[in-house]
Amino acid sequence: MMPLAGLVLVLAIPALAGEIPLSERRSGYALMRPETRDVQDDDDANPAMLWVKEGEALWNGRPDPGSRACADCHGDARVSMKGVAARYPAFEAADGHPIDLEQRINRCRTARQHVSPLAFESRQLLAITAYVARQSRGLPIQPDADPRSEPFRAAGREQFERRRGQLNLACGQCHDENWGKRLGGSVIVQGHPTGYPIYRLEWQALGSLQRRLRGCMSGVRSEPYDYGAAELVNLELFLMWRARAMVVESPAVRP
Repeated sequence: MMPLAGLVLVLAIPALAGEIPLSERRSGYALMRPETRDVQDDDDANPAMLWVKEGEALWNGRPDPGSRACADCHGDARVSMKGVAARYPAFEAADGHPIDLEQRINRCRTARQHVSPLAFESRQLLAITAYVARQSRGLPIQPDADPRSEPFRAAGREQFERRRGQLNLACGQCHDENWGKRLGGSVIVQGHPTGYPIYRLEWQALGSLQRRLRGCMSGVRSEPYDYGAAELVNLELFLMWRARAMVVESPAVRP
């Protein structure tokens, strides 16, 4: 929940019109303290790598004795998964709408491995997602180009621009109009999803982009959508377009 002092600060800041120009986009990494950047940069110090290692074991292991491992179909993730996280969410023809990377992993579990889907924010789902996302580190984000995704991306933009909650704030009021300023002692970032799943020092754990979005919604005193809700996936889709050509940092570290 956003403290009253933070609300006063937001209302006192003059707004800047329009979206951030592409040449001025900045990852949250650029706005962090040097010591926090050092933690992200060093795989031996980055706590998110614990989940990546676990995800590698899940990739190569069979969830049930009679089922396939991810590697049985996809082989070496360092090759087959390179660039995948940079393209999700992506349109899924069988469903008629985009799905995000976590949902894609669960589709594979149910359709190919014939096992139950993993719960959102479970350690196993975060681990295998982090392992897959790690293979795209350093690559540019390439939003889904399928024209069938366009109405869903537009719906995501509407979510980003919609005022919500008792504080009557939209995502863009912080992340487009007032980035680089301070709210409650913390620097306001531009809100680009370049590093998810992400380890937040505040959480002392790895978490998904949907967890962060739900946290923002609760912060403005709005009822958050359920995990996996179309509204959250559409918002993810728009955010990836907004961060197009920025570099994937997964798994990143943030305050």
